[in-house]
Amino acid sequence: MRSLLISLFLPAALAVSGVVALIVWVRIGPGITLELRVPGLDRPLNAPRKAAAQPLIGRLQTFGGVPADLPGAWPRFRGERFDNIAVADVPLARRWPVGGPKKLWTLELGEGYAGAAVRNGRVYVLDYDRPASADALRCFSLADGRELWRYSYPSVVKRNHGMSRTVPAVTDKYVLALGPKCRVCCLDPDTGKEKWLIDLVEQFGATVPQWYAGQCPMIDGDRAVLAPGGDALLVALDCETGKVLWKSPNPHTWTMTHSSIVPMEFAGKKTYVYCGKGGVAGVAADDGSILWQTDAWKISIATVPSPVILPDGKIFLSGGYNAGAMILQLAEQGGKIAVAVAAKIPPKTFGSTQQTPIFYNGYLYGVRDKDRQLVCLDASGKEVWRSGSEHRFGLGPYLIADGLIYVLDDDGVLTLAEAAPQGYRQLAQARVLDGHDAWGPMALVGSRLILRDFTRMTCIDIGEK
Repeated sequence: MRSLLISLFLPAALAVSGVVALIVWVRIGPGITLELRVPGLDRPLNAPRKAAAQPLIGRLQTFGGVPADLPGAWPRFRGERFDNIAVADVPLARRWPVGGPKKLWTLELGEGYAGAAVRNGRVYVLDYDRPASADALRCFSLADGRELWRYSYPSVVKRNHGMSRTVPAVTDKYVLALGPKCRVCCLDPDTGKEKWLIDLVEQFGATVPQWYAGQCPMIDGDRAVLAPGGDALLVALDCETGKVLWKSPNPHTWTMTHSSIVPMEFAGKKTYVYCGKGGVAGVAADDGSILWQTDAWKISIATVPSPVILPDGKIFLSGGYNAGAMILQLAEQGGKIAVAVAAKIPPKTFGSTQQTPIFYNGYLYGVRDKDRQLVCLDASGKEVWRSGSEHRFGLGPYLIADGLIYVLDDDGVLTLAEAAPQGYRQLAQARVLDGHDAWGPMALVGSRLILRDFTRMTCIDIGEK
């Protein structure tokens, strides 16, 4: 009986409620105004409209820092000769005190892994300013870490395993930096005054790599050399004006990777070697023409380590994600350059996700991905020694000077060992940073070693006392 009553009265009650609501709506008026549908304007209610792009305008700030009166330079990624080997012009310590090397200064930075370039007593770091949503090329004193100037421009970058990743290139006339979203600025290295500011995405059709740009720019003479991919595999720009001097063809539409360009002399010709997403190419330095290319080496996820130039026309390539390593062999044939695979090296022998190995006195040194051991390989890629399971490292950088190799692990512990084929010999170890993800490339000028973790940069003195 109760079910019957509900079935009779419920529809009636709903109908009465509907009539009342209609009367109220008519008297008060609708809450929105209906508009005629216009093609292209229909979108979900309350969907945000696309904001207008911010104009790419730089801003310069100056501070009270003073450049150091100290000789030496680390003018680009992997140093003066692109090999990550420092010329030891002062004696370096082979033993450290209990507390480790003396800390000279420490800086707070935005999240990232961007390393330093150094010249004329100035330290250049491409930082990211999250509150201002801006890339910031900052200039500090090598003496005490005080800031001299800061040049910034708008760049909206979301946190994605850090923001900044690249090392500037600096000469006496120019400093060049490439930001996370592929914006490139060229400035006066003393004052920070802008020469030019461009967007590789807009100008050359570049694609911002996953986890943002990691390519470190190159200055060759008065030319900025970059690998945008897209419309041009490589480009050369005039450092003074930003004018395009040449563009390389990109027949296979390779896109930008995290790898950096490396110069190479072969068959009497200067070339630029670059690992694009899809293969490796050699580009003529004078006009940008492609001299050789191969798709024998490519990594499906991310290409990060740069090519290592070996003697006799050989190139060593390495990567992570189970890619292992490879040696290419160049040969001149009928006035052209042929490229072949000389050796394929399995990941159990060597592979590197982030850092580029070092070729020193005929041997290769690097931290192997598979077991995080420091290994020494001969020029053919065969293992000579490994550090052993009790001496493991991480994804951090390493650098060689005066027969010594400095290896930084993920958490900021620095290890000093001999760089020699006779075997692994550890000399000292100390914690130099208290953070995490200490992956940024090192820089060494005199006895001043500059290192960083995720949010800090520090300068330590590794000289002999």
